[in-house]
Amino acid sequence: MGPAARARPAMRWQPVALAIVLLAAAGAPAEAHAVLVRSSPSHRAVLAQAPERVELWFNEQLEPAYSTMSVWSQAGLQVDRRDVAVGSDDPRRLSVSLGTRGPGQYTVKYRVLSVDGHIVDSTLTFTVKGQRP
Repeated sequence: MGPAARARPAMRWQPVALAIVLLAAAGAPAEAHAVLVRSSPSHRAVLAQAPERVELWFNEQLEPAYSTMSVWSQAGLQVDRRDVAVGSDDPRRLSVSLGTRGPGQYTVKYRVLSVDGHIVDSTLTFTVKGQRP
């Protein structure tokens, strides 16, 4: 058997070997987490008037029983109405209404559990320059 005949079987395995190497290099798929994609008000927004609600939108559906949000004043007082809810029309939206809405900086704290089982815990801030009439 000549060298060309011996090379043919090896050439048949090259695509398979390449596929195995590429799959191994890719590794396991990355685990997904609920990612905040939009908020109202937006992070670091400076507003003339305070909003009536704070709303957060995520890239994944949230587990209502394990997703929460609160809004805090600069003085460390909770100023939301404690009516946080996952949207019935959009299970990726979390919202809470505000009680006190005077000028100052506010911190929104949230902790959500996405339907894939991952917890995301973070904050965002916004500032109100004027007072709501």
